[in-house]
Amino acid sequence: MNVQALIASLQRFPDILRTLVGSLDDATLRRRGGADGRAWSIVEILCHLADEEVEDFRARLELTLRDPAADWPKIDPEGAAQARRYQQQEPREALERFIAAREANLKWLASLGALNWSQEARHPRLGALRAGDLLGSWAAHDLLHLRQITKRLYEAVGEAAGEFDTGYAGAWSA
Repeated sequence: MNVQALIASLQRFPDILRTLVGSLDDATLRRRGGADGRAWSIVEILCHLADEEVEDFRARLELTLRDPAADWPKIDPEGAAQARRYQQQEPREALERFIAAREANLKWLASLGALNWSQEARHPRLGALRAGDLLGSWAAHDLLHLRQITKRLYEAVGEAAGEFDTGYAGAWSA
């Protein structure tokens, strides 16, 4: 495993995210996507990223390394989006909350030194997960949500084009 490449990916993401969403207007940030208009908006994605940064990846990686037999804290991303009213939150505050948590987590990762990335914990549904699986998934999670944000922006461009077709740009699935 290339730990430094994964950490570098985690380090890059806040700047990418700030550049991508920092200048968007409120309507674009709150626009839900998908054919049914129920897919998460950008503000909901930002809130989710901020919460996951505190409640999921670091917490679970830390437990896996320190006490692999301990039960992981329960998370419910869909439930949190509703209960915490992500759609009504302030987008810039959610972005800054994510960035601050990521900075703290990067400092924590840097403080760890040499680790046994093969250390396993048991996920109730997925089975054995190693510390390295969690680190790799943490970096991949950023990119999955980058793709999701980009999809919201792609949909907004299609909507802004109105009667005109954006197909000349190429297919989204390509």
